Amino acid sequence: MSRNGRVLVAMSGGIDSSLAAVMLHEQGYEVIGMTMKTWDYASAGGSKKETGCCSLDSINDARGIAVSLGFPHYILDIRDEFGDYVIDYFTQEYIEGRTPNPCVLCNTHIKWDALLKRADKLDCQFIATGHYANLREENGRFIVSKGLDENKDQSYALWGVSQQSLSRTIFPLGKLHKSTIREMATERGFIELVSKSESYEICFIPDNDYRGFLKRRKPELENQVKGGDFVLEDGTVVGQHEGYPFYTIGQRKGLGITLGYPVFVTAIDKVNNRVVLGTKHELARNGMLVRQLNMAKYPDLIGKPTQTITKIRYNDEGSPALIVQEESDLMKVLFQESVFAIAPGQAAVFYEGDDVIGGGWIMSSFNA
Repeated sequence: MSRNGRVLVAMSGGIDSSLAAVMLHEQGYEVIGMTMKTWDYASAGGSKKETGCCSLDSINDARGIAVSLGFPHYILDIRDEFGDYVIDYFTQEYIEGRTPNPCVLCNTHIKWDALLKRADKLDCQFIATGHYANLREENGRFIVSKGLDENKDQSYALWGVSQQSLSRTIFPLGKLHKSTIREMATERGFIELVSKSESYEICFIPDNDYRGFLKRRKPELENQVKGGDFVLEDGTVVGQHEGYPFYTIGQRKGLGITLGYPVFVTAIDKVNNRVVLGTKHELARNGMLVRQLNMAKYPDLIGKPTQTITKIRYNDEGSPALIVQEESDLMKVLFQESVFAIAPGQAAVFYEGDDVIGGGWIMSSFNA
């Protein structure tokens, strides 16, 4: 056993997770690498070559790092559990007229659980990932905070990870910039990692065509929902859409309709198969309701309205908001100023400074 203990590192084959493993190895941990195969893109019938964390090239890249440093590497096939949970969720959310965030769900319910289960079997005290985030223990709570590199910060995607899981987690990259990671890879001779392109798409939709994915996944869906009405906020019919699951709140491009002024999707009416269009002003909301909460820093805020910076999507800078916990699993969020394109199904994450207070799933929006 090493002086720091044994750690199971999730290695996707990319530069971030690879350098996380390298750093822990150099710090004296006994490292075991593990690459999770979550999805076989060929089975989805997409048009783009398989890339990213599930490709054979990525698996081989991760194994190559492990071999070069002399630590074990395993491949973990979780396609069945990933597909049953994440893919079904992704598909069903669009059918319900919401905009899903599968990466957050995967972190919360699949990757951490899968890693910890295997960590126990391999006698690993810790697991580690290449996320750009920080983690500390304070007052008996494990608190995620933003990574030093604001352009790479991934704290938003980690709000749902449980306290038990965080208690065994290490984020080696949290206090580093991406440029430093590239320099470290170059210095250690891992040039191929520096030049490797990064993927920003959902892992099971590398061609970024979620409409095509839904049609292949649910071929009967298109005939069921095609031909509904585009309507304005007052109910005026202005055209026909291709099916409400193929649109998201805030969408402007790809509507196939011209009204002489810019319009956005402001609401999706599943019951009547209608997509509501409006101006940017009509897209603005100053409140929302959030459920399925995971409150990390302050586990109970009932009766304690709290000022936060709240993010409503991954690349959102965040907006000042008062959060009011009305029930154990209901948070009302009141923004100081209106925000645009609040999409039910996305995650809302509450920050106090750099700390993630907690988060939940957006259920609805409103104007107070």
